[in-house]
Amino acid sequence: MSYSFEYMDIILLAMIAGFIFLRLRSILGKRTGFEGKTPQPLEKILKTSKVNLKNITNEIFDDVAKREFIEGAKIAYETIITDFSDNDNKLTTSKPLLNNEIYNQFNVALEERSSRKHYAEITFIGINSAVIKDHKKINNILNVTVDFIAEVITCIRDKDKKIVSGDPEKIKKIYDTWVFSRDVTSINPNWQLVNTLT
Repeated sequence: MSYSFEYMDIILLAMIAGFIFLRLRSILGKRTGFEGKTPQPLEKILKTSKVNLKNITNEIFDDVAKREFIEGAKIAYETIITDFSDNDNKLTTSKPLLNNEIYNQFNVALEERSSRKHYAEITFIGINSAVIKDHKKINNILNVTVDFIAEVITCIRDKDKKIVSGDPEKIKKIYDTWVFSRDVTSINPNWQLVNTLT
């Protein structure tokens, strides 16, 4: 008699489980995979991400970025001027800071100097001023124009160490307007000199 009660319990539990299963299926429905459109919350997230990316791209050169840029531009300016005006007539430390066109222009000038057996001497005194004159974004490329005022002591000597130009004892003030460029979508944070306007 106890066995019949056990069978009845099993049957009753099975009926309850079946009822719960059918109720859940009717409420949740049946899915065989990813169907239909992207759920609305995800669509909103993707849309928001695109908007944020657009804002970052448009506002990437804010006041903080400008201050950081100027500090880097000063270092680049001194590095390039010193490398171009030292006595080895070669571009070494400044090469990564120059685009191909500027590198080739500078290199031609150095080769001409070397062919005349002339050599430069320079003492970089410092930068008096570095001011952003203009900045413009074309597609993904941000170009920044900077006015520099600096002081150097420089001269050119021939193979006999006679002074051809300049004065090794006189501080000279130099004025330059340079254009730096960077792809704002690139993971590479470095800027390159792409034009010299003076």
